[in-house]
Amino acid sequence: MSAHPAPATSAAPATADEDLLAFDRAHLWHPYTSMTDPAPVRLVTGASGARLELADGREVVDAMSSWWAAIHGYRHPVLDRALAEQAGRFSHVMFGGLTHGPAVELGRRLVAITPDPLERVFLADSGSVAVEVALKMVLQYQRGLARPERTRMLTVRGGYHGDTFDCMSVTDPVGGMHSMWSAVLPQQVFGPQPPRHDADAATVAGWDAAFRTLAARHAHELAGIVVEPLLQGAGGMHPYPPACLRTFREVADEHGLLLVFDEIATGFGRTGRLFAADLVLPDLLCVGKALTGGYLTLAAVLTTDAVAHGIAGSDSGVVMHGPTFMANPLACAVASASVDLLIADDWAGRVGRIGDRLATGLAPLRDLPGVRDVRTLGAVGVVQLDHPVDVPAATEAALDAGVWLRPFRDLVYAMPPYVVSETELDLLTGGIAAAVRAG
Repeated sequence: MSAHPAPATSAAPATADEDLLAFDRAHLWHPYTSMTDPAPVRLVTGASGARLELADGREVVDAMSSWWAAIHGYRHPVLDRALAEQAGRFSHVMFGGLTHGPAVELGRRLVAITPDPLERVFLADSGSVAVEVALKMVLQYQRGLARPERTRMLTVRGGYHGDTFDCMSVTDPVGGMHSMWSAVLPQQVFGPQPPRHDADAATVAGWDAAFRTLAARHAHELAGIVVEPLLQGAGGMHPYPPACLRTFREVADEHGLLLVFDEIATGFGRTGRLFAADLVLPDLLCVGKALTGGYLTLAAVLTTDAVAHGIAGSDSGVVMHGPTFMANPLACAVASASVDLLIADDWAGRVGRIGDRLATGLAPLRDLPGVRDVRTLGAVGVVQLDHPVDVPAATEAALDAGVWLRPFRDLVYAMPPYVVSETELDLLTGGIAAAVRAG
């Protein structure tokens, strides 16, 4: 027996990936996740087309489009080139007192692809900021018309408009994640949730009457109406009839209100229409998410000349908002390229193909135990359970099937990039099925 025992074997050094994940778990906050007991995260090492590459070697279809933004997928050569070329000129310049080509060119495109009266453009940082700016515009417009007592917004149950304070105030106060803030938020007026998209005429008429009655009761204090048109997103993936948009427009006109369409999640073709504003004209249109194809954060508020003149008559005469990174040139350049790509690339055909494949692939799930509803609209597919999703189990089951999903509440859903292939769509619906069975 040796007089010198072998040295104890030391633990294997952590790999670079393990070190990243350990630091992340100890120090980085993730959305809607505890910092003291964080949920597991997966390390992304690359992305291309409709797929994400994970550190554990798996390559999975991204059913989320990075929270509905990456409509052209990842590493698209056109968008990569637009970003690199602008970075070679300049990456940022303040928008106060200065302007630049990327902002002007993006403004041209947004005015061109939206209904004619929407010709004034405010370029914001993010979707929530765009909604905040729109709400400010509504209030300033009413002040400009010497109606400062009109300070409340009318909206509907089931909506979601962002996580900043005024956005939280017009998000569903019970089911919209922000009930803990109710005591400190502006108190808005909430009408009944619009009926299902397949509701019969009597149901739609009943909702219409209730909404009109509520609006008339509060008309003296209302400044505007804010809604997600056609599809309520993070509030429950709830599609509703286009007839409701006409109700919103008529009520706004009857009572002197401004109508705001929050199309941040649904714009740029996601519902099967480029914008719901093409069906019914709002006074203000908020867009974001897919605006840059998911490359950089950027949003916009488009409004009319009449609204601009109303704001000019208010106390300050100007929109009281000016973000540091307003109209960031990198974001504007890639956004213009994204809009051009969308329009030139048969977006309607792509969205229709995705919708058909989702409808076909998800239909059999209606018969699974625990499934309450299956619905599709445009490039959106939703399976609603009759219980809250077991998110960790559902997520892992989908990953094992080759798909990245982000279920929430009682919903397992997909909003894939428009470049997703039919093979990937079949993989995606299989991943949803696996998640539903596990969740």
